[in-house]
Amino acid sequence: MRGIYIHIPFCLRKCPYCDFYSVRFDEHTAEEYTDALIRSFKNPKYKGLQADTVYFGGGTPSALPPRLTGRIMGALYDSFDIDKNAEITIEANPCTAAQIKLRQYREMGINRISFGVQSADDSELEGLGRIHDFERAQRAIEDAHRAGFENISADIMLGVAGQDVQSLMRTAERLTSLPITHISAYMLKIEPGTPFDNERTRAAIADEDTVSDMYIALCEKLEDKGFCHYEISNFAKAGFESRHNLKYWTAGEYAGFGTAAHSLYKGQRYYVPKDIAAFIDAPFQQEIEEEEPHSEREEYIMLALRVSEGLDEKKLISLYGEENTGRLMSLAKVYESHGLCRISGGRVSLTPRGFLVSNTIIVEFLHAVGLA
Repeated sequence: MRGIYIHIPFCLRKCPYCDFYSVRFDEHTAEEYTDALIRSFKNPKYKGLQADTVYFGGGTPSALPPRLTGRIMGALYDSFDIDKNAEITIEANPCTAAQIKLRQYREMGINRISFGVQSADDSELEGLGRIHDFERAQRAIEDAHRAGFENISADIMLGVAGQDVQSLMRTAERLTSLPITHISAYMLKIEPGTPFDNERTRAAIADEDTVSDMYIALCEKLEDKGFCHYEISNFAKAGFESRHNLKYWTAGEYAGFGTAAHSLYKGQRYYVPKDIAAFIDAPFQQEIEEEEPHSEREEYIMLALRVSEGLDEKKLISLYGEENTGRLMSLAKVYESHGLCRISGGRVSLTPRGFLVSNTIIVEFLHAVGLA
């Protein structure tokens, strides 16, 4: 089955490090946007779509009033064949997650929630421009659990100004003491054109070596706490891996709806332009085919090395032939000797230290099979 991604492009306030497409929340615009989403669900192109995951991303999906979220959920079930055991995720800012709203989410069928926590240190949160403190984040997580959420994720950010390994470990300790089942850990990246895109901010954030130390320490800490490191930036308790995001990392198909959404549908990649006014005005969302068509042969190495399962030698042979695969396996043994790679049971995967230099390794592997 496929996944469905819904982009909700509204925020109460834009975070200074974020370059995802979003606009300030306005209830009238949100009403019109919801209408446009529901129209796009009715596009004959998607008739008969079967899905076992739905993901509300943003922006801040929890900025929508529950009545609008409920309308979208109802339209999803009316328009598509949603599996009865589907994983349905909504991203949430702790400040927009009142307990009554969380109960309403559960009643409408949302069963997974992902909180943008980022840190348990209030000074780090302030430096990131977040509108919550850790007490509010903790309360939101506990309220979600009381509302019936058994699958709760939290984001952590590495490399924040003023952060060091010790403060990161305190964040990990405090988060893992809460009823969460999944953690996403992202390294702060200065994106062009964002408010953080200035020399003062670059000078204040952690340097590359410090962030690398943080990442390795966090990997070890979360493993000790029972969170399996299943993807470069993601950790989960057994059975709580993000089924939707795994579709992205394993070249599974998904249909994206909303301005700035992307799709891989029936073998073709699409994207929707970042223009909320045009999206609202259109009878169905405009979808532009990406120039490079989807090709498993081109993408397998890049995607599979993101996840802990890594590359399958038999599949490598089927895609690239025995000679090219032999070159790749010889190179993998070199990386294994340096602690960057594991070779076991006919599979090649990266270690946490290998994840830190994954771009270099991917390029070398692509070169070995004649693709770079």
